[in-house]
Amino acid sequence: MLLAIASVLFAIFVTNVAIGSFGGSPFLGNVGEMLLLFAVSIAFVAAVLRGEADEKIRQEQR
Repeated sequence: MLLAIASVLFAIFVTNVAIGSFGGSPFLGNVGEMLLLFAVSIAFVAAVLRGEADEKIRQEQR
């Protein structure tokens, strides 16, 4: 779930950058992009940590 959230947020960021690079008016400014990338980073790190915790639990059950 967290990895899906990170993917969706990153897709929003890429869309915003693509719109801006093709001459359109991006819907997020600099601060908005920074906050969006921060949210992507948090969601990605949380997903990785949760995956490692699940793997550790599986290893202990063996």
